[in-house]
Amino acid sequence: MRIGIISDTHGILRPEVFTHFAGVEHILHAGDIGPASLITELEAIAPVTAVWGNTDGFDVRNAVPEIGEVELAGRQVVVIHGHQLGSPTPDALQLTHPGADIIVYGHTHRPMKREIDGCLVLNPGGAGAPRFGLRPSLMLLHIEDDGLRTELVEL
Repeated sequence: MRIGIISDTHGILRPEVFTHFAGVEHILHAGDIGPASLITELEAIAPVTAVWGNTDGFDVRNAVPEIGEVELAGRQVVVIHGHQLGSPTPDALQLTHPGADIIVYGHTHRPMKREIDGCLVLNPGGAGAPRFGLRPSLMLLHIEDDGLRTELVEL
């Protein structure tokens, strides 16, 4: 199964996202979406599990939960923005969601991949305007019979 992971779009949905997400079976958006219509644009590609982030308005907060949970290819996935923890870390996220196989978060705009006690914790970086000297990015997750594989894509 091929999954598109994105976060911190802040209302910017670059054309390259459609190219890189072509053929994905599901999209995970880890918050700070921008207008709720951005979710609709992503749904044109594949089903979306999205959560709201600290900068999202009430239109988004009324459309998506604060924390999302979905089962994908037999794996329990938690999607969270991360602002709930102040400065989210993989360790803190894994402790907060011990039943998850995969945790996807945003907020920091810094891409990250870390495995903790069998849980894969991922941050795709920020896909919106560049911040903190980092290039915008997204991530692809491949759930395969022999394990999990990720690709970080700079935009």
